[in-house]
Amino acid sequence: MSPDATKKQPTTEISELQEFELEYQIRQRAYELYEARGRERGHELEDWLRAEGEITRKKVKTAA
Repeated sequence: MSPDATKKQPTTEISELQEFELEYQIRQRAYELYEARGRERGHELEDWLRAEGEITRKKVKTAA
């Protein structure tokens, strides 16, 4: 294995961890939205997309 390959591996692991954390945050927020609606079914996609937008906007603001 070349030295370059070993340098890229931690970055990939960090990226995967960040993706996992992002999905976890979106999942939690979507569930909060579901509960706030009184656990009314049939809005899963709407909740997920709203949560995804909120979380990613928050991440962009934090990064800026």
